[in-house]
Amino acid sequence: MTVPLAELVSFLESLNEPHILCDRDYRILAANRAYGEKWEAQQQIVGRKCHEVSHRYGLPCDQMGESCPLQRSLRSGERERVVHLHHTPHGERFENIELSPIRNAAGEIAYFIEKIQALPVPRTDEHTRDLIGRSPTFMAMMDMIARVAPSDAAVLLQGESGTGKELVANAIHRLSRRADRPFVAVDCSGLAETLFESELFGHERGAFTGAVSRKMGLVEAASGGTLFLDEVGDIPLPIQVKLLRLLETGTFRRVGSTEVRQSDLRIVSATHRPLADMVADGRFRQDLFYRLNVFPVFLPPLRERRDDIPLLAAALLGRLELGRTLRLGEAALRWLRDYDFPGNVRELRNLLERACLLCDSDEIDLRHLPTGNSRSTPEIAEIRRGGKTSDAELASLLHTFPGNRKELARHLGCSERTLYRRLCRLERPADEPD
Repeated sequence: MTVPLAELVSFLESLNEPHILCDRDYRILAANRAYGEKWEAQQQIVGRKCHEVSHRYGLPCDQMGESCPLQRSLRSGERERVVHLHHTPHGERFENIELSPIRNAAGEIAYFIEKIQALPVPRTDEHTRDLIGRSPTFMAMMDMIARVAPSDAAVLLQGESGTGKELVANAIHRLSRRADRPFVAVDCSGLAETLFESELFGHERGAFTGAVSRKMGLVEAASGGTLFLDEVGDIPLPIQVKLLRLLETGTFRRVGSTEVRQSDLRIVSATHRPLADMVADGRFRQDLFYRLNVFPVFLPPLRERRDDIPLLAAALLGRLELGRTLRLGEAALRWLRDYDFPGNVRELRNLLERACLLCDSDEIDLRHLPTGNSRSTPEIAEIRRGGKTSDAELASLLHTFPGNRKELARHLGCSERTLYRRLCRLERPADEPD
């Protein structure tokens, strides 16, 4: 039996969340009071196309390079869910879209009920404002974030340096039920084993030389919230065992203590290293990898979302202008869109900061950009993919790169500390032990 249209409209009004009713031609037939109160007055949207209202598109989303839940539902015959960046009276916002098909007496899809839920990651928030984009790869990442955030599943963020892994980790935390609890970030690179264990789990007074007082570790500090392990591939193997125990049992011990402590937290980890290869080489525990990799999320490099560069550049310029109103000239913008960005968003920010300092007019042009290095070299690409470049290649790059070591580290998208460690190994005599 077909549900009358009037009853569908009445059903919408019984729902507390914003909902709209659409037909197969994208036309909005009704919107409930919750939608009108939070977004736009009902009389302004009824009769208009959903893509016109939400995206200001003249064509459906799928014809504009985005994922269209209506078309997906027509193909699958089932409920579909996506994350979209919508225009609202409060500015652009990421919204969770859940669309359910309604069938007629013949079993054909006649209508769609669409639930719209704003993600609590406003574009102006200090911790999430760099999560800017509308490219398919970026929106696919946002969809994965929205799906996993409400759970307590361990998340492994995978992506090159400079892609914003801590920003994504913070967004996952803010979208979770732990949002009002601590978010604690741990840089796992460059710490000695003893120091790392103390930082992570804390220590008792007298546990080692210099331990003059009891110290709470970051695991305790993050209790109830989220612990973000950045560059998890750098964790020493002995510490990996203790981290695995924490994940399996929720227990740990401070250094120098026999007391077993509990910690209720969620783990989000990140790496630019190929952890699966490290497992095969025995450099990373397989059981820990499986525990951390419950829900992998891939962060696309900037060169795979070039259409987002104008949006990102405009947003970053707004924070770097220091009271001035600067714009990118067409030639400069074309150069940025063609550049490979081995350092990703971090490098884009650095390039724009340099350009702002060099620019005395209102427009940034090619004179203010390092156009002599418009493409990344093979050596840079190899380092960016995980540090597999030979010592000879790195030595060659060190002599040919037109800048100091700090600039080289920025260009590679790695920290100065990481570059320094590689250079120390490079300069060490061959017969000297590590």
